[in-house]
Amino acid sequence: MRVCMIESAASRQRAGRCYIAGMDPTTPRTSDDDTVPAAVSATVADSAPPAAPPAKSRYDRSIVEGPLVPAVWKLAWPTMLQNVIGGLQGIVDHVMVGRYVGYTGNAAIGVSWQIFLVVVVFISSLFTGMSVLVARFAGAGDHEKVNRTVHQAFLTAFVLSLGVLAPIGYVLAPSLLTLVNATPEVTAEALPYLRIMFVFSWGLLIFFMLGGALRSAGDAQTPLKLGIVATAANLVLNVILIRGLGPIPAFGTTGAAMGTVIAMCGIGFYAIWALYRGRWVVAFPRDSRLRPDWSIIRALFRFGLPTGVQGIAMNVGGVFLLAYVGSLAQSAAAQAAYTVAYTQLFSLITWTAVGLMGAAAAMAGQNLGADKPERAAQAVEAAGGIAASGAAVVGVPFLLMPRQLLSIFGMAEPEVVELGVQLLRVLSLSGIFIAVALTFTGGLQGTGDTRSPLFISIVSQVVIPLGMCFILNRMGTLDAIDIWLAILIGHMTRCVLSVVRFRQGRWREIAVDIGG
Repeated sequence: MRVCMIESAASRQRAGRCYIAGMDPTTPRTSDDDTVPAAVSATVADSAPPAAPPAKSRYDRSIVEGPLVPAVWKLAWPTMLQNVIGGLQGIVDHVMVGRYVGYTGNAAIGVSWQIFLVVVVFISSLFTGMSVLVARFAGAGDHEKVNRTVHQAFLTAFVLSLGVLAPIGYVLAPSLLTLVNATPEVTAEALPYLRIMFVFSWGLLIFFMLGGALRSAGDAQTPLKLGIVATAANLVLNVILIRGLGPIPAFGTTGAAMGTVIAMCGIGFYAIWALYRGRWVVAFPRDSRLRPDWSIIRALFRFGLPTGVQGIAMNVGGVFLLAYVGSLAQSAAAQAAYTVAYTQLFSLITWTAVGLMGAAAAMAGQNLGADKPERAAQAVEAAGGIAASGAAVVGVPFLLMPRQLLSIFGMAEPEVVELGVQLLRVLSLSGIFIAVALTFTGGLQGTGDTRSPLFISIVSQVVIPLGMCFILNRMGTLDAIDIWLAILIGHMTRCVLSVVRFRQGRWREIAVDIGG
């Protein structure tokens, strides 16, 4: 079929020059009834407009082109800030519950989150699989596969949260609290809190899913904005629901759970609307339907499940390590020092390192998708350098002014302060190793190698530190400094193994595809 094409205002006067759509108009062609002379083709070529410039990519091409360090930092700093804001929100929750409910309320929140996070970390591992796929397809500029992946990850998260996590969590909540030896007083406060978190977990899961998808596609600022809105809403709701306001009664510990799920479900509803409207760099396909695409779901589990097992193993390892802290002669002082120095202050290093971990994953995955493996390797190395420098800077106060840092948390007892000073000085060095380890873990996971970090974490975070504590405890010589050094050796081991594994370069051969 012939299509008459009017090329420009000047060529409108040359009627009757017809071409088959999709063919080069400058190429002479012969049909059964006519022949186009070469001279006429040349005339048409002269009158043709210049070729249109290539369409602008919807993805940030600075990730796969241009300077590395600015690209890494552009992805990392919003996640760092979001982690800090989220951490401060948790502290504020504990302060408010402690003031209006008492220490049993704080204990209830701590126990509930310990249980809830183990389950949610495992389910959220699917989002690691999603991030692997999204980063690879975004690097290749294949927005159709990016959007298909995001849509299937959303459906999977929604089904798991409402169909599995909500009913099973609600029924098993009392048994889970019994499993962690919660006292009757704590159980009374924790049970409604935990059930609310389980039943309305879909909002939190969608928030995690969306943040991972946007960051993997190169947009780290939208998750930050959503996180700020969610945090602000959560704080306002907690002020109202924990202590009560006007006709609204005081819900106490339960109010903290209500504030969290209302804020997260609100973000979840907005995210669904925005994804359907195509407001962001990732979106739902226009022809999306509520049916599973098993090729994508299999890929989500293939890349995501090792991360879920890794998270559970590390949480279990942390629980056993804390048990060894509690077995010391000065257990109360050691637990207090561990809680403040390791759980609170050390988070200043891990928050920034996790941001760089996400940046390394996105940089590695997108550059591998763009067929630039060398740039992927260089990006992870650059992120590792930034992580080491940042951890060293944050570790300086740990080394030089540990007593002043502990005093901020009201620690004045000599025994607690001495143990805290020991731990902070060990962590000033340990932070450098774990920051680099997390960054290279992100590099491995971003390329699709999620199994290596699993085995590395089991060896370095479970086998080595717990093995050391077990042997010394059986010998009757276990002391607090031995546990602190076990943490350091575990972090050093994880750093070395992660760097060596990444530099072996076997991740270059990992294929990622979900079919047409």
